[in-house]
Amino acid sequence: MNARVQVFEHDSYEIHEMQAPGGTVVDEYVSPEGKVFAVSWHGQFPPPMQQILGAYFQEYSAALQARSSKAQPKLYGHRPLNIQEQGLVVETSGHMRAHSGRAYIPDLLPPAMKVDQIQ
Repeated sequence: MNARVQVFEHDSYEIHEMQAPGGTVVDEYVSPEGKVFAVSWHGQFPPPMQQILGAYFQEYSAALQARSSKAQPKLYGHRPLNIQEQGLVVETSGHMRAHSGRAYIPDLLPPAMKVDQIQ
C-alpha cells in the first residue's frame, strides 16, 4: 500500500494504522502473537481487498461470488456488503469517495474484545 504506519498499543492487542497516499486508512488489529485478527478501513477509495485479507481473500471471493448473479457482476464498493461466514465476517458501507468497512476472524478475537471496537 506504500503507507505510513503508526502503532497503537492496547491491553491485549495492537492497532497498526496505515495511511495510503490516496488517503485511505487501514487499521490492522494484531494479537501479541503477531496474528492479524481484524482489519478496518475508511477513506475515499476502497482498499485492495486481496492485500488486506491475505489468506482469507479466497473465502471472501467465494462468498462474494455466491452472492452475485450473472446479471449483477461483483459490485464491491458500490453497495453495502455483509458477509457472515463461519471463519470470516466482512462488513462494508459507503458511497463514492466515502468507503468504510471491517473484516474479522471471530475465533481469533481476544476474549475481552467487542466487535464494536473494530472501527
